[in-house]
Amino acid sequence: MNYEKIEFIVSEDDGYRLDYYLSLEMNELSRTYAQKLIKEKVVTVNGEHKKQSYIVNEGDIIVLLLPEKKELKLEKENIPLDIIYEDNDIVIINKPQGLVVHPAPGNYSGTLVNALLYHIDTLSTINGIIRPGIIHRIDKDTSGLLIVAKNDYSHKILSNDIKEHKINREYMALCHGRFSHSEGIINAPIGRDPRNRKKMAVTEVNSKNATTHYTVLKNFNNYSLLKLKLETGRTHQIRVHLSHVNHPIVGDPIYSKISNEFGINKQMLHAFKIEFNHPRSKEIMTFYAPLPDEFKNIIKKIVKRECNDNKS
Repeated sequence: MNYEKIEFIVSEDDGYRLDYYLSLEMNELSRTYAQKLIKEKVVTVNGEHKKQSYIVNEGDIIVLLLPEKKELKLEKENIPLDIIYEDNDIVIINKPQGLVVHPAPGNYSGTLVNALLYHIDTLSTINGIIRPGIIHRIDKDTSGLLIVAKNDYSHKILSNDIKEHKINREYMALCHGRFSHSEGIINAPIGRDPRNRKKMAVTEVNSKNATTHYTVLKNFNNYSLLKLKLETGRTHQIRVHLSHVNHPIVGDPIYSKISNEFGINKQMLHAFKIEFNHPRSKEIMTFYAPLPDEFKNIIKKIVKRECNDNKS
């Protein structure tokens, strides 16, 4: 029997079981079939066979020998990209709100990957045909900077740097309420919400440590503009942590129960800075992305209203 070798490097610590992770990453692969493959020992994690209940960790190398798999073809799409930087090894993308990073079940087009296939000649193959070049992700409605690997050499080095927390990612967020301290640390474990498995939550059950550093850039009357730095990289970490301390991100449709006056239904969260060592030259690379216009316009509205309130 012919087998296709498929390799993944786990880029985020989501707390998923091995069988569930495979079903997500392979899209059309059912969880039942993933369990069958694990039992048949055609799946390895870091060179070892694991049980289907094994919880995958960031940096794990998962190899799957998939028998007679019909290859899924992704279409190249001429979707505009804001390319901040490009060389022979990497591309730095400023992703807009509303753009999904890679295909998933029921959504095989209109993603960043489809755009990359059109605009970039070569991409790393480590994460298979569904996620070429992708070493880390940000949510659909989070804007900002992403590193894309153009070859497997760069992908492996950058993935390891993410695992070892050598890549510095900083965000800006507009939150509800005023902070009493100018800076602080939110240290609370994150796992799947026991009441809703599609959400993450601060929980002690099947969770992993999560640490977020924040600095208050500006306290408004009813809002705060924050700069945030991740010490860990859990799914939805910033959104979950800020909701946990009763300062949910403005517009967050999942983790905020506070209605906003701006009529938006997407979180005001932007990955504005990324700093890392170039995978080949080892040079320190630092990139910034300005706040999107919609984000800036909302801040202007808040400032203008407060100025008018102070005059009256």
